[in-house]
Amino acid sequence: EVQLVESGGGMVQPGGSLKLSCAASGFTFSDRDMTWVRQAPGKGPEWVSTISTGGLRTYYKGSVEGRFTISRDNAKSVLYLQMNNLKPEDTALYYCARSRDCSGPRCSPRGQGTQVTVTS
Repeated sequence: EVQLVESGGGMVQPGGSLKLSCAASGFTFSDRDMTWVRQAPGKGPEWVSTISTGGLRTYYKGSVEGRFTISRDNAKSVLYLQMNNLKPEDTALYYCARSRDCSGPRCSPRGQGTQVTVTS
């Protein structure tokens, strides 16, 4: 059974930083591209970033490029999202998923999510 457990969210001021983690189990993590998606209150899910199996290829939503960095530790089966210079519009519940399980920004299964709130 695929299990994905996100952590690292919190409340920060604009310009602050957070690093999200996603602990994966139930599948061979190193064999799968991985994706972060987010969902703000009252809005649909939004793709954020994807990383290839070996971590050499990364892709970002335009509004986060240059501020967010996706990475992975295949030895530990953990996916990361370093978020710098956070903006109020980054406020959302952030989820991780295997890229193969996503149709656009809609992914299943996915983790329970970790809340990021950016506010002054």
